[in-house]
Amino acid sequence: MPSLPSHAGPTIHWIGAGLASGPGIVALANKWGQFTVWDMTLDRAIALKEYVAEDAVLNIRQLNLNENTSRAGFCASLNPGDVIVSMLPAAFHVQMAKLALSEKCHMVTSSYLTDEMKALNDEAIAKGLSLVNEVGLDPGIDHLLTHILVDAANKAGVLGKGHAIDFISYCGGFPVEQTPFTYKFSWTPLGVLTALTNPATMIKGGKENTIIKAWQDVTELTLEDETFEVYANRNSLPYIAEYGLSEESNLQTFIRGTLRLSGWKHAWRDIFTILEDSSPKDLKILSDQLWQDHQYKDGEQDRVVLHVALTATSKEAEVWKGSLSLDAIGSGWQSAMANCVSFTVAEAAIALTESRLSPGVQSAPHDITEARTWLKGLKQNGIEVRADNVNVYST
Repeated sequence: MPSLPSHAGPTIHWIGAGLASGPGIVALANKWGQFTVWDMTLDRAIALKEYVAEDAVLNIRQLNLNENTSRAGFCASLNPGDVIVSMLPAAFHVQMAKLALSEKCHMVTSSYLTDEMKALNDEAIAKGLSLVNEVGLDPGIDHLLTHILVDAANKAGVLGKGHAIDFISYCGGFPVEQTPFTYKFSWTPLGVLTALTNPATMIKGGKENTIIKAWQDVTELTLEDETFEVYANRNSLPYIAEYGLSEESNLQTFIRGTLRLSGWKHAWRDIFTILEDSSPKDLKILSDQLWQDHQYKDGEQDRVVLHVALTATSKEAEVWKGSLSLDAIGSGWQSAMANCVSFTVAEAAIALTESRLSPGVQSAPHDITEARTWLKGLKQNGIEVRADNVNVYST
């Protein structure tokens, strides 16, 4: 094996070596030759060492943000221009972003962009620093694919013409080996249960629609002769402008949502009944029971499916349609979910070390050349996009 030179320039500090981090950590360690991982406990990072190239150095250091001494030691290791990757729980991202700004470092996280994070934009720009969010799977790869999809529609000349525009983006993860429950958990089910109780807002039938509970509006989506169940989640409306579709006068459908295996709604019917009138304590009890009954076994394969599509229709005749999809399988520390999330995070970190992203608070890149660069990097790591009427990797 050829000798790997230590990477000259900014250092990447990856915080958190949990279930969604392993593939990205190993990829960056092998690319850079030297790489630092921080975690409260060291066993998960140590276990990754056997997958790192012989000549690469994976530095492992302990970090507890609740301890002043530990936090001070972390700050002392930072240099201006370094990149902090926060794979901590979402509640810690703003704290880490403020620390990054104070130490003149960039930051990456896969989590949704919050108002608290957006409030740091002016300071980040003034300091020439980038705080990059929404660069995992969903949100993350879905953004990259959608920007390329909308660009293709623009180049086809079908946008801004008054055509009826229908856009969908669905993503989901589930076990390869199907079970009556149709689903398994990689970590505590509480997040999934909480998300199901939140309202979802979308454009449907040309009008704004809000669904109070996700299971109240489950529909079917067929991809490559396989039928899935899909439903909207969160608030899709802010992404209309994000994706460059705010000037479409005849936007009929705009939905960002979740994809599940066929039979999911039936299999979960008793859970929905509990969620109709549940307290936080009830949710915790249900979460614990689901974790006991439906977690992945060691080495069990998981699967991720992501699909985005845009259709332009005029007088009931289809004018143009394009779609982009991925269908990935993995297992263990290289689960499909971990691969998709952490390889995308790694692409963001690389882009920052190479000064390819602008200063400020931002999500996955809108720039088509940059988006293609990331997708080429994902392809090299085994995550390939299937395209219909769209050029993914070249103009």
